[in-house]
Amino acid sequence: MSLTLSHATGPSEPPLRDLTLGQLLGWAAETTPSRVALIEGLPDPARRRQWTYAELYAQALRTARALRAQFEPGERVAVWAPNLPEWVMLEFGCALAGVVLVTVNPAFRAQELEYVLKQSRAAGVFVVEAFRGNPMHATVQQVAPQCPELRQVIRFDEWQPFLARGDAPGITLPPVKSTDPVMIQYTSGTTGFPKGALLHHRGLLNNGAHTAHRMGIRDGAVWITTMPLFHTGGCVCCVLGAVSVRATQVLVEAFEPGLVLEMFDTYKGNAMVGVPTMLVAMTEHPSFAATDLSQVQGICSGGSTVPAALVRRFEEQLQAPFTIVFGQTECSPVASMTRPDDALEDKAGTIGQPMPHVEVKIIDPLSGQTLPVGQVGEYCTRGYHVMHGYFENPEATAAAIDADGWLHTGDLCAMDVRGYCTVEGRLKDMIIRGGENIYPRELEELLFRHPSVGEVAVVGLPDAKWGEQVGAFLRAKPGQRIDKDALVEYMRQHLSPHKTPRCWFELDAFPLTGSGKIQKFKLRERWQAGEFREL
Repeated sequence: MSLTLSHATGPSEPPLRDLTLGQLLGWAAETTPSRVALIEGLPDPARRRQWTYAELYAQALRTARALRAQFEPGERVAVWAPNLPEWVMLEFGCALAGVVLVTVNPAFRAQELEYVLKQSRAAGVFVVEAFRGNPMHATVQQVAPQCPELRQVIRFDEWQPFLARGDAPGITLPPVKSTDPVMIQYTSGTTGFPKGALLHHRGLLNNGAHTAHRMGIRDGAVWITTMPLFHTGGCVCCVLGAVSVRATQVLVEAFEPGLVLEMFDTYKGNAMVGVPTMLVAMTEHPSFAATDLSQVQGICSGGSTVPAALVRRFEEQLQAPFTIVFGQTECSPVASMTRPDDALEDKAGTIGQPMPHVEVKIIDPLSGQTLPVGQVGEYCTRGYHVMHGYFENPEATAAAIDADGWLHTGDLCAMDVRGYCTVEGRLKDMIIRGGENIYPRELEELLFRHPSVGEVAVVGLPDAKWGEQVGAFLRAKPGQRIDKDALVEYMRQHLSPHKTPRCWFELDAFPLTGSGKIQKFKLRERWQAGEFREL
């Protein structure tokens, strides 16, 4: 490949599979029925449950019938829980029942949950009692009266009674096509209001399979899943990637470096997907040196830039080829990816080449013209992996996907003559903290409502551990004062803890454009120059 224009197409192998998620699991169960498919990676070995592929498929079918007893095909059902085996069963059960699964971050608070349930018009929600101090079931009960279409609240600790509802005779599963919608995952754009990316079987199934293939993971591998299932990194790259190679998946409820290392040691793990902060925590853990990592075939990361020194460190210390993925929820989620045998410079400095059957181009954001190689513009992608659109939001869909089917990501990139891309920045102001997307507009609007705040700008500040930290720059209203502790408490009451700004600064005036808009890049530059002192 020697390009002159920034437009590249991925390879034609491996082929696309025209299957649904249920058919993928059925294939694995038919061909390797007695292979262990799923292990519950709890700290206490005596409490770890496991299922073979035959057993997992049987549970998925039973889940689908129970769903079908209460929901119609095409209805939305939300899941609000950490990584549970039943979450995986629900993912495949919804796929088999023709029900659209709506994934919800377990860290959400009432305001965020209510928005997702209402906008998706969810007919049901599966929820745990609580997780990490978040009273989730109580929160569902609190917001349910404001969600007129929500008619079923099902607790995971009542999973068996739920399954029993599907045992009645006469319950049949509907025909499901690979192009049917199967999942809604919430993201945000320039408006700051979350949008539900409507994803389909064909996009998710093939994207997970091709990610595993490019990682170099072999059939029958042991896959340690630490990524949260509510995120495409968990329920697609990990769950579907693992099933595509008929792997044994060890599911960790929530990332804890010592526990993950124990899973690698105990089960001779071969594969893992994790954001850089996870991998750093593992290599810095006291038990790392004594962990047997000799069976690792591939480690994949993404969500934030991975410096060259870290790539070298991961490959040396994890003893495994390292790959990096790039994309977004709207493209199922991976569009470009490095390869295990890429040069260190490409792994550390680029996001690789397009995935199989995927097109990527770099355009001038104003004219829409494809740019010559080496020039910076907006990263766009087209192919089987692009979402159907944003759920019940045609205006946002039209803004994201053009008439020729190109998804405009808002990322600023440059492409070289080989089709390798580098990330140069973002058209959007999105902050990526430890692989989690944080949208400044949401935080700014909340802070603006506080009686002490006159002006605010939320900016991503470079951070060695998290990639970026959230910084809040504030000007007090006349006669008011900025109380950092009070604002932290205020934010925690309304939003997930990871969205609360880590760095707080008070200004008398903001740098402005000629039209009066705050120049966030100047705030970042002045912070890097040491001009601001934290509150």
